[in-house]
Amino acid sequence: MEESRERKLTLVTTKPCFGLPTGCSNCLPVYFYLKFARLPFDLYFHSTFPDSDQIPFVESDSYVAYNNEKGGVIDCLREDGIVDLDSDFSTIPEWISMKAMVSSWLVDALVYELWIASDKTSVQKIYLSDLPWPIGTILYLKKTLSVKRHFGITDENSERIETEIYRKASLAYGALSTQLGDGSFLFGDRPSSLDALFLGHALIALRALPDASVLKSKLLDFSNLVKYAEQLRTELIDGSAQSAAPAWSKVPPSDGHPSSSTDKSGGFSNWSSKPKSKPKKERSEEEKKFRRRAKYFLGAQLVSVLVFLSLFSGSDTGEVDYDGDDDGVDYLD
Repeated sequence: MEESRERKLTLVTTKPCFGLPTGCSNCLPVYFYLKFARLPFDLYFHSTFPDSDQIPFVESDSYVAYNNEKGGVIDCLREDGIVDLDSDFSTIPEWISMKAMVSSWLVDALVYELWIASDKTSVQKIYLSDLPWPIGTILYLKKTLSVKRHFGITDENSERIETEIYRKASLAYGALSTQLGDGSFLFGDRPSSLDALFLGHALIALRALPDASVLKSKLLDFSNLVKYAEQLRTELIDGSAQSAAPAWSKVPPSDGHPSSSTDKSGGFSNWSSKPKSKPKKERSEEEKKFRRRAKYFLGAQLVSVLVFLSLFSGSDTGEVDYDGDDDGVDYLD
């Protein structure tokens, strides 16, 4: 763990929204995992390529852990020896089952709510608001079609699939509620990646989904899960936690300079703190690089718009069947 303390980490996510450091359900669990580990890190927001399947990613000097590698950023950090909060739990069958349930049933339920069951207000704020209207609209339509294909949704089976998605979500919430009881964490007296995954899911469900959301209403039925999520949100985001390291911490607070997410005393500072500024010359070079990439990105997406519209208008059924992977739309795996 000494190596972990010496690393200067940077977490790159989508932008903050809904009172959260990021509204992306892939990014938020990684944020909480690093917070639970008490690793100091800078937080940077990436809005140029919101459709990149590499986001979130963690970097430190030449080391980078991307979302689309080794099962995600958290697994990369564990396997690469950066930080492992699961060493005491990874052989417990119940913990393994619950993590699988959160990673499948609850991930699917949130994806369904965001892209199918709700209007596009939430995903617009999370992913699309910084893009030109035509590009954002096309990316939204492409992602919606991708999600429908993922679930195998058709006009004939849509109601049955929706019922099954919500049934599994209710079972998952019930099992998690029973496991949590009146405890502070889902297993034992310290957090694991299971807590990070569920906390990210719960806070997006509670804060980003509309009041009419079926998934949100099902989560609200379990008061101990809601209390658990809001209490940890207060401690890890609002910065009201005490500076002393809790008993469950395996990584003591950094003795070095604070990052944008950790104060000098080792407590949690507000996530909205501005990232550490870079030298003027270096930042100007970075801006030039991003401008060039943005031009290429906009040009490619405009071509994608034209191709999509030509295919869409030429289809007799009004549906488009895409082959291969969905480059540019894998916001939520």
